[in-house]
Amino acid sequence: MKSVYKTKKVCSRSIEIELDDNNIITSVRFNGGCNGNTQGIAALVKGMSAEEAIKRLRGIDCNGRGTSCPDQLSIALSQMLKA
Repeated sequence: MKSVYKTKKVCSRSIEIELDDNNIITSVRFNGGCNGNTQGIAALVKGMSAEEAIKRLRGIDCNGRGTSCPDQLSIALSQMLKA
């Protein structure tokens, strides 16, 4: 399953995500944002279940914005699992 999520309140503009049939993350690509940090997040969650990534990333805040790139990824993954 593939999805492109338009982010809100963060530097990255969107996140491209791919899950396999077992909801394992096979690919994440942030468009925009802090390149090193977003590449690091993408590398760390690759091979992780979407549920585990959501649990670990949900609620992370960036400078009082109320969200962050990792939090946006958790929201995108949650929406994918509901679809």
